[in-house]
Amino acid sequence: MTQYNNQFQYVEKGQTLSVAKTFLSGVFMWMFLALSITAATSWMFASTPQLMMSLFNPETGSMNLLGWVVMLAPLGMVLWMSAGFQRMSASTMVLVFVAFSVLMGMSLSFIFLAYTGASIAKTFVITAAMFGFMAVLGYTTKTDLTKFGSLLMMALVGIIIASVVNMFMQSGTLDYIISFGGVLIFTGLTAYDVQKLKRIGSGMDTTSSTGRKLTIMGALTLYLDFINLFLFLLRFFGDRK
Repeated sequence: MTQYNNQFQYVEKGQTLSVAKTFLSGVFMWMFLALSITAATSWMFASTPQLMMSLFNPETGSMNLLGWVVMLAPLGMVLWMSAGFQRMSASTMVLVFVAFSVLMGMSLSFIFLAYTGASIAKTFVITAAMFGFMAVLGYTTKTDLTKFGSLLMMALVGIIIASVVNMFMQSGTLDYIISFGGVLIFTGLTAYDVQKLKRIGSGMDTTSSTGRKLTIMGALTLYLDFINLFLFLLRFFGDRK
């Protein structure tokens, strides 16, 4: 009897892992699609002066109204997707996520004005390597990262507050500390979020409406981890023009 119970538990565990893999494969697929859209949009705007001039005034060097909308709209869309999770349909959430990816690409096109293309590409490769390593670690580790996740979220709040303060102080030392802290936080959050999504996916019906919406929200979470890690690393590896 014990042998049959062990076999049943083994099969059940295998099915759970299979469901989690299916869920995570969907998450990463949408994440990579969003990153591709963002990269393509960013490059298109950066390489087309007419499009860039639609976002800022070339005479003053400051952003115009459309530029500020492009910069702030992605945050609003993240909040909209989070707050409207229950009310939104899966197809609507997909459309919002794609629109979010485009707007992020438009806003990130400004980095091409500040950094060389070669250093941006180099930083992207470094980010992808670090993100991939931490994602595998988060998926395979047996250690429960829940407590680490709570600490990382508190540290993230501290980084945000410090960034706001440094907007007025303009301290180079504090900026370096913030950048270093940001790299550590989003490196750790990558492993934590992958483990959390693996746990969510283990009991998820990926074909249901809720399952499809959670796939998009999971992709959004990992997308934000990647983009923020990239931007903080760019402060170290980016060569300014």
